Amino acid sequence: MRAGVFALCLLPFAWLVYSAATAGLGPDPAESIMHITGEWALRLLLLTLLTSPLRRWSGWPVVLKLRRMLGLYVFFYASVHLMSFCHFYIGWTVGALIEELAERPYITVGFAAWLLLLPLVVTSTRGMQRRLRRNWRRLHRLVYVVAVLACCHILWQARSDIGEPLIYILLFAILLAWRVKRFTARQKN
Repeated sequence: MRAGVFALCLLPFAWLVYSAATAGLGPDPAESIMHITGEWALRLLLLTLLTSPLRRWSGWPVVLKLRRMLGLYVFFYASVHLMSFCHFYIGWTVGALIEELAERPYITVGFAAWLLLLPLVVTSTRGMQRRLRRNWRRLHRLVYVVAVLACCHILWQARSDIGEPLIYILLFAILLAWRVKRFTARQKN
């Protein structure tokens, strides 16, 4: 099952590489690469956050074993998204990056989300879980902040059609509300 999920998560990137090689990305390939990688980072973040409710509702413990892989793929697609921006739009110029971060809030929150993913990736191993003990769980709650920042990123960068960002925001809100409800119920007991 893990190998199948691994392959499925890699398929969008394989399709992207194929489309780039065959000039199938449309009139603005840079924009297509940015859009596709950003969307897959969001989709996989949703799936990552869905693993706990799905495990609870289905009773399938195997679902939680996929969470780390899904999270690592979130970071992979978010990194390709960021690298595409750096390559195509600012030409790897630090000054241009700082200027974009200062002038465009949606870039600032997107970059902040990526930065918050870094410690999650570095500490995603079982060894780090053992070393950090209870702090590991606290640290990995940053994923909720990442979800909020990702929602701000997609909403703020939308030009006129905010339908798709609102769907993502609604789905993230449902998943975060489920967690708040469980946390509140545990606190009462």
